Amino acid sequence: MLKPGLKSGPVWALGAMSGTSLDGVDAAMVQTDGETIFAFGDSAYRAYSPTEEAVLRDALGKWPGEVGQEVLPLVQQAHVDVLSRFEGAQIVGFHGQTLAHDPQGRGTHQLGDGEALAMHLGLPVIWDFRSADVRLGGEGAPLAPFFHFACAKWMGADRPLAFLNLGGVGNITWIDPSRDRPDQNGALLAFDTGPANAPINDLMMQRRGQPCDRDGALALQGTVAQGALELFLDEPYFRKIPPKSLDRDAFSDLYTLVHELSDADAAATLTAMSAAAVLQAMEHCPSPPERLLVCGGGRKNPVMMAMLRAALDAVVDPVEAVGLDGDMLEAQAFGHLAVRVLRGLPTSCPATTGVAAAVAGGTVSWPDGSSR
Repeated sequence: MLKPGLKSGPVWALGAMSGTSLDGVDAAMVQTDGETIFAFGDSAYRAYSPTEEAVLRDALGKWPGEVGQEVLPLVQQAHVDVLSRFEGAQIVGFHGQTLAHDPQGRGTHQLGDGEALAMHLGLPVIWDFRSADVRLGGEGAPLAPFFHFACAKWMGADRPLAFLNLGGVGNITWIDPSRDRPDQNGALLAFDTGPANAPINDLMMQRRGQPCDRDGALALQGTVAQGALELFLDEPYFRKIPPKSLDRDAFSDLYTLVHELSDADAAATLTAMSAAAVLQAMEHCPSPPERLLVCGGGRKNPVMMAMLRAALDAVVDPVEAVGLDGDMLEAQAFGHLAVRVLRGLPTSCPATTGVAAAVAGGTVSWPDGSSR
């Protein structure tokens, strides 16, 4: 039975996201009824230490039963650390840590225990957002598009636009804001564009012992290897009709394309590959977006942003240009989706994940240990 304050009207939802870039946990508050955004609240970040990141990196690609016993407590404690800082939340949207994603094979694996988190926080926790979508034939990703639609409405957009998230993997949401609902025919198209920061981050860790190419400084010193870029663009994924999604390591053979290059040239080439993947994605959009709003860590890479602006016939801006927080957009998205799950509203549809019909994913765990 829902408490009266959770049945209808605006709810302060606290969302948490730990992405494939493995940098840490983002958490943010959003006031929403699951359809309209009324306000944005506080946010916080809890970084993974180098030791924690190494443990998580070792667990990538592993499935339930294959993961070391130390990984779940690490993920849980990191989330408890950051979520316990907030006051005023009525529900929590807990994404967990994606370790493996194979929607047409073994499924999808987001490590985390929402039931334990609900009992610790004393709040209802909505989690396991992707499994229901995958069970019904969907890709299980991306899941932020319904929130992007709400953001387009919040900012008063009236022409087609797109949100581009450049995290470990890139994903794009094309939006027609003239539609009434995100699951309405023609309202959205969403899919993964290709690799984004993950290959660059991995290169920096392997060659320099650094977590990322901060400010694109190394790429700026390099020259793009055009032959490697052309081989990358021959990948059949780019010709596949969306919706479509990728695992973080789906393009792991990229390293064979750049392994003989200098550090700077390899960084420049991997950055160009990420930008070129976005250009390929534009060909699938129902109409050209007039504006591309960029979130995720890639928007902080001046070289990446310059490459996008040079390649695309659209205004390319970080989401901060419209008053949104590009560091916290995905955390806010899972707060928004949590309210949708609680109220039985769909969280994905054929145009976002390829699922057979609009579906409300997610499990609701209550502080008393009950779930639905």
